[in-house]
Amino acid sequence: MPVEVELAGGERLPDGPDVETVERLCRLAFAAAGVEDGHAAVAIVGEDEIGRLNRDHRGKDSPTDVLSFPLDGAEPTAGPRELGDIVICPPLCESVTRAIVHGALHLVGMDHEVDGGEMLAVEAEILRWEAN
Repeated sequence: MPVEVELAGGERLPDGPDVETVERLCRLAFAAAGVEDGHAAVAIVGEDEIGRLNRDHRGKDSPTDVLSFPLDGAEPTAGPRELGDIVICPPLCESVTRAIVHGALHLVGMDHEVDGGEMLAVEAEILRWEAN
């Protein structure tokens, strides 16, 4: 099964890219970790909801731009791979496109808080490819 990305609530992010663009961005991010199959979901929420999720799941009592909830990650799986969910709060995003890539990289195990800049370098490269 190739990468499948579901947009919660429609075929286009509010004031953002359509499902084909979101899928392309996620595929690029997943491929950077060697993942070429699986399912991911992208949801748009407001500041209150992302603040609650950040508090409940990360212990940080403030809203943020993007959260990722990985499931299977980049490891081999016995069945269809469920990569996880990306939750985005557009008013807090520098760029919704960047948030999608950032969230997708987290779903496959990358972590900018501990990797010495590797994840952010991969993110910047993907965004350069997308801009061209």
